[in-house]
Amino acid sequence: MATIINMPRLSDTMEEGVVAKWLVKVGDKIEEGDILAEIETDKATMEFESFYEGTLLHIGIQEGETSPVDVLLAVIGEEGEDISAIINGSAETPKEEVKEEPTKEEITPSENSANQAVAIPDGVNVITMPRLSDTMTDGTVATWLKKVGDVVEEGDMLAEIETDKATMEFECFYEGTILYIGVQEGETAPVDSLLTIIGPAGTDVSAIVANGGANTNAVATEKPDTSSDIKVEKTTQKTEEAKPIIASNSNGGRIFASPLAKKIASDKGINLANVSGSGENGRIIKKDVENYTPSTKPVEAASNISAQATTFTAIGEEKSDEVKNSQMRKAIAKSLGNSKFSAPDFSLNIEVDMSNAMASRKTINAIPDVKVSFNDMVVKACAMALQKHPQVNTSWNETTTVYHSHIHVGVAVAVDDGLLVPVIKHTDQLSLTQIGAGVRDLAGKARNKKITPADMQGSTFTVSNLGMFGINNFTSIINQPNSAILSVGAIVEKPVVKNGQIVVGNTMNLTLTCDHRTVDGAVGAAFLQTLKTFIENPVTMLA
Repeated sequence: MATIINMPRLSDTMEEGVVAKWLVKVGDKIEEGDILAEIETDKATMEFESFYEGTLLHIGIQEGETSPVDVLLAVIGEEGEDISAIINGSAETPKEEVKEEPTKEEITPSENSANQAVAIPDGVNVITMPRLSDTMTDGTVATWLKKVGDVVEEGDMLAEIETDKATMEFECFYEGTILYIGVQEGETAPVDSLLTIIGPAGTDVSAIVANGGANTNAVATEKPDTSSDIKVEKTTQKTEEAKPIIASNSNGGRIFASPLAKKIASDKGINLANVSGSGENGRIIKKDVENYTPSTKPVEAASNISAQATTFTAIGEEKSDEVKNSQMRKAIAKSLGNSKFSAPDFSLNIEVDMSNAMASRKTINAIPDVKVSFNDMVVKACAMALQKHPQVNTSWNETTTVYHSHIHVGVAVAVDDGLLVPVIKHTDQLSLTQIGAGVRDLAGKARNKKITPADMQGSTFTVSNLGMFGINNFTSIINQPNSAILSVGAIVEKPVVKNGQIVVGNTMNLTLTCDHRTVDGAVGAAFLQTLKTFIENPVTMLA
């Protein structure tokens, strides 16, 4: 029975993916849990795991190719099985013409209950407890974000599900009304058990509920719940254990490296025998190869200089190279373009005296095991200012303005391929040290490509800091759907006037960029005045 596997949606904003590397080939035997391919999304390169057993009969997207989500990626079935109807047929017919293993939304009934199974009505989608981590066997519904009777759209967050590794938001891939909830808040259920049913309002789903969501027809819907197939980046430990690449060093000993590390090493011409691994049991992972710097001997250096000289462009010659845009780069371009060209923005500037902030930080950091940065102080001040100016903590929604009672501050983090914005949830309720620890943790995950979509969702305001690069002033593009973003410059030592005297002072420039649809000039100016007061008087943030 052939199983169709489509390009999965591996992040909340992913619309297309690139197959970076196939780890299996046509004809290979596949078992549940095997890693099929490495797929580059708009946020990271992630391993894609098989949830089926059989023989790989067809690969629909070759290495290096880009494909939209839900397009045929591969077919797994019985060896020698005729799949020509799947390959040559339309997008709608293959799943109906070929007997398949059931999708993750539809639980296969046991032989004893097969006669009792019912057909699922048109437009009804059965959603089961998803597998949100590689080792997850059951999940707990921490919070339902929707209730029975609510109308949901594709992309809405249905619930927060606690796995064995983290609490993650579970995204809806359908449109309709929530007809039934099978796992209540606080309850734990095995993977693939009935979670919820979505369909046209008023549809009778009692027979489906009584049957546990099973359907003998097992006809896949047009938009399979790819989140239950795979929707989370695998951890380094899983990566290494799943498919270690074994090589030999000069002493004949084995070298263990992940598939992605091997690919990068091959592309860069790096001998893995010279790379030290930081993964479990010394295995080599991606960052080890990317951070590897060969030790060059004098003779080798001379030959390298000679070789490099041949690549220089001759005087007067014009040369340009095209580099394919990464998925992350394309996602950044699309998001910022939409923001810049859709929101009528304006910017306000203010200069802040940092003398008291510098003294307070020095005192705080003198406490053992405590580390607070100036950026942490700015983030905390923003959260407190947002409490006093709720108009800035809003989102434009065409027909309405959404006022957020919660304050989630996003902090822009530069990574190798672009920019990510981890979110510090309920920032106003955290201390300076808690904010600092949270920012460091999420920034580290972002740079190591271990950050999850849930870590980057839900911001109501954003802070971007380029002060560490010596930038005094800059203007950021609003991180939609936020109404404003704060640009933080460097602390500069300069002459200032205090009490009628010119003295040496330390100042910092702040630029607030606002969406004029929700924030007027006077509102933005008042927010900056409040922010200035908090930063210049840090003791007010400790009360």
